[in-house]
Amino acid sequence: MKVFLTGVAGFVGYHVAEHLLRLGHTVVGIDSLNAYYSVQLKKDRLAQLLPKAGFTFFQADLSNRESVDAILSEHSDVTHIVHLAAQAGVRYSMIDPGAYVTANMMGHVVLLEAARRLSGLRHIVYASSSSVYGLNEAMPFRESDAVNRPGSFYAVTKRAGELTAHAYAHLYGLRQTGLRFFTAYGPWGRPDMACYKFARAIVDGAPLTLYEGEGLARDFTYIDDIVSGVVASLEHEPAQGMSRLLNLGSDSPTPVSRLVALLEQELGCKAVIEARRRPLSDVEATWSSHEEMTALTGWRPVVSLEEGVKRFVSWFRAYDLKGESLEKASGS
Repeated sequence: MKVFLTGVAGFVGYHVAEHLLRLGHTVVGIDSLNAYYSVQLKKDRLAQLLPKAGFTFFQADLSNRESVDAILSEHSDVTHIVHLAAQAGVRYSMIDPGAYVTANMMGHVVLLEAARRLSGLRHIVYASSSSVYGLNEAMPFRESDAVNRPGSFYAVTKRAGELTAHAYAHLYGLRQTGLRFFTAYGPWGRPDMACYKFARAIVDGAPLTLYEGEGLARDFTYIDDIVSGVVASLEHEPAQGMSRLLNLGSDSPTPVSRLVALLEQELGCKAVIEARRRPLSDVEATWSSHEEMTALTGWRPVVSLEEGVKRFVSWFRAYDLKGESLEKASGS
C-alpha cells in the first residue's frame, strides 16, 4: 500500500504511520503542526518517523486546496488514505468554533475533492469520534443509533464529516470507512487529554479537576488497539460507493476516578483532587459496542486499562520527566 496519511504528527497519526512503515508500506504524511498543543511534541513524534524508509513528510494545511493538490499530483499513485487530521478538543470548540469548521469540515472536503481524482485509490479510512453520540442515553453506543443530538460543536463537525463521506461515496464511488474513536490514550498522547493531563498534575502536586457525578466514565482505548483497528479496517475494503461507520472502543466503560487511582499507583504520588460541575459540552459517559468491527475484521481490544496506564507512565517518565530527572541528577 501507498498511504496518504493526514495528521501524521498527531497522537494517532504518528502511531498509525509507525505501524504501517513497520509492515513495509509507503507513507506520505501531511500535518500543519498547528499550536493547539505543544508543537515540540509533534516534532518529536515526527523525529521518530523521518529516518524510516518509505516515509515522506509535507508540512501543509489540509484546508488549503492548492497545497493538497500539489502533494497528491506528486504522489498520484496513492492507493489508500488514512484521514486523521482535525482540530481536536471538545471544550475548545466553544472558544474557537471557526477553527473546527476550517480543519474538520473544509479540510475533509478538500481531501475528498483531491481523492476522487486518484485513479488507483482503493479505500479511505477517516477518523470520526464517539462525540457524535452526543446526548444519547442508551448504552452501549451502537452504529445504528440515531446521532441527531450533538452535545458540542466538535461533535457537529465530526458528524458533518460522516455525512460528507456518505455523499462522496454516493456521488463518486469512493470506498470509505469512518471510525468512531473512543478515548484513545497511551505513549505520545495529547497533553490536553485526561491521561497525560492527570499525570502531569499528579507529579506537579497541582489540583486535578474531576467532574462531579457518580456516573462519570469513559471507554478508554489503548493506542495499540486503536492502531490495529485502523489497519484492520483499512485492509477490509467496502464495496465501491459504500460508506460505512464503525465504533473503535474497548467496550469497557471505566470510572474516570479509576484512571486517577491507577496513575497514582504507577507514579507513586497522590492526586490533589478538585471537584467541579461537569461542563455542558462533556457527556457523562461513553461506552462502545464493537460488535460490527469484530464481525467485519476479527478485531478485538487486547490491552487492559491497568496495562495501558503502566505503559503510558513508563513513556511519561522517559519523555515528560526527563528534564526534571536531569536537574535532580545534577543537584540543581
